[in-house]
Amino acid sequence: MKKILLIISLFTLSANISFADAITINHFVVKENPFAKNELAIVATDTANNVQENVNGIFAFTVDGFQESLRFNRGTAFYQHKLDKSSFLYVKHVNDSGTHSILYYVYKSDDKLTPIHISWIVLLAIPILLVLLSYLFKKFVIIAIIIFIIFLYFNHHAGLSVPTFFESIIDGLKNIFK
Repeated sequence: MKKILLIISLFTLSANISFADAITINHFVVKENPFAKNELAIVATDTANNVQENVNGIFAFTVDGFQESLRFNRGTAFYQHKLDKSSFLYVKHVNDSGTHSILYYVYKSDDKLTPIHISWIVLLAIPILLVLLSYLFKKFVIIAIIIFIIFLYFNHHAGLSVPTFFESIIDGLKNIFK
């Protein structure tokens, strides 16, 4: 009888362990790597931007279109590629709960990197605002076209391609309806 009770309790214990929650990354931020020059760190956070220190292991990310396996230790993974100039950085992570992506503009000054989050709303608002202004003020058409060309050149020169531009906007729109 004791053996049967022991076996049943072991099965119950093993069943409880096997149904443990999987660790997922649903929010993350990009920060400057404090341990390396010109490198970035990806930090797993919750919705209040508190570090999720229970995130450990290897997670698949896409950084500017390149697949990266990032090793997280206590919620932080180090992106080992050095940045030599200011550029856009599009970071995407896909898991069971969906696609999570963020667009950053990483500003490089002297020995410091400053990641600035670029909202998809801003990406969508600038061209729409230029079109509306040129429609309202007919004399503004030439100036709006010149500003739009400068906007496209800056985006392309800093590493934001047209597909990434639209992918960032579409991912933002998808997250509205979740």
